[in-house]
Amino acid sequence: MEWFRGEKIPLLVVCGPTASGKTGVGVKLAKALDGEVISADSMQIYKGMGIATAVPDEKEREGIPHHLMEFLEPEQPFSVADYVELAKSTAEDIISRGKLPVVVGGTGLYINSLVDNISFEKSETDGEVRRRLTEEAEKYGNEYMLEKLRKVDPKAAENIHPNNLIRVIRALEMYELTGRTFEENQKLSRKNESPFEVCMIGLNYEDRQDLYDRIDRRVDIMADMGMADEARAVYESGRMRTAAQAIGFKELIPYFEGKANLSDCLDRIKQVSRNYAKRQLTWFRRDARIFWINQAINEQSDKIIEKCLNIVAKSEIMCYNKK
Repeated sequence: MEWFRGEKIPLLVVCGPTASGKTGVGVKLAKALDGEVISADSMQIYKGMGIATAVPDEKEREGIPHHLMEFLEPEQPFSVADYVELAKSTAEDIISRGKLPVVVGGTGLYINSLVDNISFEKSETDGEVRRRLTEEAEKYGNEYMLEKLRKVDPKAAENIHPNNLIRVIRALEMYELTGRTFEENQKLSRKNESPFEVCMIGLNYEDRQDLYDRIDRRVDIMADMGMADEARAVYESGRMRTAAQAIGFKELIPYFEGKANLSDCLDRIKQVSRNYAKRQLTWFRRDARIFWINQAINEQSDKIIEKCLNIVAKSEIMCYNKK
């Protein structure tokens, strides 16, 4: 199978909430369709955080190249605009080699900004405003800043995790500078046609409790793999400003400081992860382009892949396939 670039770049997207099986499905589809994976996870880009952010190991990757994972130090800033630029160039490189770019992840803002070719104007950033907002956050805390955002841009606040202070500050900064919500700025930024022909597949479970049970089990597995030791290393290195955005890091600080036991902190991580999954589903369900596969808990993986391949076969991206 060989993929080629015509007027547009064929792009397969596998998205959905945390613990919905995106990684495994993405790998299987890449193998079946001669593709390579581009991560769309805002935390997997950082080094030293692989357990908490569920970076797939070599066995899980099954020989499929994975891009945009673990390439940045935790203290380095990285914006949505940076992601769009890197992911676009990576997709162009993959298709130039006759392979299919397969975007896999749960960061909706990354995915939508990429497939819709969102451009971010430099005028929408201001160092002084950002510094002031950062100082305000240090004084009053994350929840205060999120509530401040909720008053001016409730939709943005709904989809940003309280730990993700960088995105909260970014949304507040854009509102101060433009007087527009994040969504309004995005719409105005769609100046150029997207270079992609997209097929988007969303993974979820028929029973919400099944998804929550998978989240809980995954946290237990991460704990067994050494998530606490990983988080402690980052905490003691003084690099928590970025790492605190990742679920599984900030929630463990009370344990490191002797204020809570590990079991209680793990329970907190499970609850925060379940809440995050709700927000992810809210975000993705607004996109009518996504074909949803609602899995049964005991459904065989081969059946899921078969459903995905049937969706791909009926999509426009198959026009870019040469056998």
